[in-house]
Amino acid sequence: MLPTLVKSAFNRPGWDYEEKYDGFRLLAYKEGGKVRLLSRNGIDRTKTYRNVAADIAKLPDRTLLVDGEVVAFDKHHVSRFQLLQEGKIPPVYAVFDCLYRNGRDLRAQPLTARRQAMEEAIRGSKVLFPSHQMNTNGLIAFKEAKAGGYEGIVAKDLSSPYVEGRTRKWLKFKVHQEDEFIIVGYTSPEGSRAYFGALLLGAYHHGELHYVGKVGTGFDREKLASLFEKFQPLVRERSAVVDPPSGRGVTYLAPKFVAQIAFEEMTADHKLRQPVYMGLRDDKNAKEVTFPGEEQ
Repeated sequence: MLPTLVKSAFNRPGWDYEEKYDGFRLLAYKEGGKVRLLSRNGIDRTKTYRNVAADIAKLPDRTLLVDGEVVAFDKHHVSRFQLLQEGKIPPVYAVFDCLYRNGRDLRAQPLTARRQAMEEAIRGSKVLFPSHQMNTNGLIAFKEAKAGGYEGIVAKDLSSPYVEGRTRKWLKFKVHQEDEFIIVGYTSPEGSRAYFGALLLGAYHHGELHYVGKVGTGFDREKLASLFEKFQPLVRERSAVVDPPSGRGVTYLAPKFVAQIAFEEMTADHKLRQPVYMGLRDDKNAKEVTFPGEEQ
C-alpha cells in the first residue's frame, strides 16, 4: 500500500499522522521460525538485515506478515538513508501495519484494528518498534515534524483497509525535499577528483525520460570508485533522455540505476536546485521514477 504525495499539510477527522521514515520499505513474513524480508519490488533482504530477521523469528506468533521500514537513526533520533547504506549503525524496523496474524487475513480490517494487532505482535521486541504516531491534528504534526527534522508525515485514514498499490487513503507530505531519480550518465572529473565529476539525472514525464539536472556533491572517494565500477557495463553512445544536456566530457548510461537525491526545489523548467547524492536505491524500478508529485 503506497501513499500519494500531496503538496501541503492538512487536518482531517478520523485520520492518523505518522512520522515518514527515510529508509527501506520491507514486508516481513514469519512462518514458524522462518522469516523473509522482501522489498517493495520483491528483492529478498533477509541476509542484508539479519538482526531484524532474527528478532522477528523470536516473536511468539506462529504466522505473521507486517509492513514497515528498516531505518538507521542519527544522534538526534532522525532516520537517515545514508546511515542505513553505510551500515555502520545497527538497523531497526519501524512497523506500521499488520496484514496477517496467526492465519487471519487482516487486510479488510480498518487500520485501527491492524495497528492494534501489530503492536501486540511485536511487543517486547528489541529491534522492532511501532511507527511514531504524531499529534492527532495534522497541521500540528507537520510543525512537530519540521522542528524534529523529519523527512515528512504520512497521513492515514483510520477506517481504511489495506489495499495493494497507490492510494489516496494514505497521503504523504514532505518537510524535506528528497526523491528518486534515474542516473543517465556522468561527466568527466576535473582537478584532483577521480572517476567522474557529476551524475546526470533523469525522470519520466508522460512516458518520456527527461533530463532534470546533475549532482556533484555527496560523494567520497570510495563512493566515486564503487559507482564508477558499477556504471561501466551500462555505457552507451546515445543519451537515454529526450533532452540531453549540451557540452563535452559526458558519458551516457543505460537508465538502470536509481539514486536518492536531496534537493532544495524543482524549478518550473523541471531542473533540480542544490541536489545532493544520498545513495543508490535498488528497491525501485527505473520505469517507476517520475517527476516529483507524478507517482504511478
